[in-house]
Amino acid sequence: MLFHEAIARSLADQGVTEIFGLLGDANLYMMDSFVKVTGGTFYSVSNEAGGVLAANGYARATGGLGVATVTHGPALTNTVTALVESVRERTPLLLVAGDTAVVDNENFQNISQRDVVLPTGAGFEQVRSVDTACEDVAVAVRRAFTEQRPIVLNVPVEFQWQETTYTPASGRRWHAPQPFVPSLGSLDAALGIVASAKRPVVLAGRGVWDEEARAAVLRFARRIGAPVATTLRARDLFRGDPHNLGVHGTLSHQIALDTIDKADCLVAFGASLNKWTTAEGALLDGKAVVQVDSDPAALGRHQTVDAVVHGDSGAVADLLIEQLDEAEIKPTGFATPELAQRLSERSDADFKDLGTDTTVDIRSAILRIDAAFPQDRSLVFDAGRFIFNCFTMFHVEHPRDYHHTINFGSIGLGMGNAIGAAAGGGKPTLLVTGDGGFMLGGLAEFNTAVRHGLDLVVVMFNDSAYGAEHIQFRNKEMDPTPSMFDWPEFAPVADALGGKGYTVRNLAELDAVLAELPHRDRPVLIDIKVDPDRVA
Repeated sequence: MLFHEAIARSLADQGVTEIFGLLGDANLYMMDSFVKVTGGTFYSVSNEAGGVLAANGYARATGGLGVATVTHGPALTNTVTALVESVRERTPLLLVAGDTAVVDNENFQNISQRDVVLPTGAGFEQVRSVDTACEDVAVAVRRAFTEQRPIVLNVPVEFQWQETTYTPASGRRWHAPQPFVPSLGSLDAALGIVASAKRPVVLAGRGVWDEEARAAVLRFARRIGAPVATTLRARDLFRGDPHNLGVHGTLSHQIALDTIDKADCLVAFGASLNKWTTAEGALLDGKAVVQVDSDPAALGRHQTVDAVVHGDSGAVADLLIEQLDEAEIKPTGFATPELAQRLSERSDADFKDLGTDTTVDIRSAILRIDAAFPQDRSLVFDAGRFIFNCFTMFHVEHPRDYHHTINFGSIGLGMGNAIGAAAGGGKPTLLVTGDGGFMLGGLAEFNTAVRHGLDLVVVMFNDSAYGAEHIQFRNKEMDPTPSMFDWPEFAPVADALGGKGYTVRNLAELDAVLAELPHRDRPVLIDIKVDPDRVA
């Protein structure tokens, strides 16, 4: 068997059915075999970064492995920002990267690929020979899952047409470990804190995404009489619960902040307690803090806590309930009917609309779009000044359906993630972006969504400016002109790229567009005009 077919079969052995990427000298034959021999699907993108970002979005939507491929040299360097984003998101991702031939030291595209990859935080795995391909693929996949980060599998181009003996690696396929259940003795400190608490709050993070873990943590919260809150990455996990405080941290609404301020105990499950979740520790002041996490490295990483428990969130929650029941500890009653009433009466629509006949208030647009778009959806945010309202006003059915791209502080990463989410999630996908982010990274891949028939709607809040820079100029009472752009009209651009474009200048026009959305048959771009000086 030829090496390029062996690599393709090895990927299929590991359960890979979709790959995102851009072809070049060193990977085109592998991808040809992946499609023709294994029946896999290859999503061709316009830019290598888009391929890695799509694999990132795919992994987050499916809970599985995201796979991308590029050729060598500049193709790999084009993925650096996307790799950093995926590393910081802790995404299990495999990037199959071709490399120039060892003997071809004058190749224009030569670069030390290991030295390109390692500073991003991604791992690097070398294909050692034509006869170790199956084993090397299996090792790279296992590392991606166990290390929860991208692994770059480096494949020398000279191997492609060499003969090899193919040995299936299906017996080495990665399987998720069983949930870790701690000993009862390790719960003593945490149990003492919980038993003595009068006003506890339960916080859930990404480690509680699993439905069984969610149910267990919610049972625990009800057992101790505590309101519930989440990190941003676990947003809407408890949506519908009468004592759901929403996001805990710098994005908390006033009722949540009042409740958190009164609390004397915080029990955090699967949450890192970073500076945004804790307002740089201020929201932990005066509280006994218990942190539960399956990752021992996460315990106490960001904040000093009073008790740590290394274990699966759901298992620990159930063990704590058992011990509380055995000790006949009564619920605290901090989650009161009065709190539930206040939360039920709270509205995201409590603001003065700042729109005009020619510009739209982002908040009003979000409320309408959130209500009009199917609730069972994938929701992807690019970065930009619009995002803070998006964080608090858009909603999802499950946190896995929510994707943000702010881990490296870069704009322009949303479209790639949205393509992967649409391909992997099987749901209508809504991307919210700014004009700057769309021009930086979205425009190149909009046609990718068209070519692959993805159900994608792009909402662009267009203030014809780089918003963060515009704010800084205004705050210094300086002319913001350098931060502003005279963009083309985007609706006809979307049409030219094979999609459907709309221009929206007021709420009446937005309502008309939203009424048409259920009948869409191609990717849609909605260009919503925003006044940069009237963004709340």
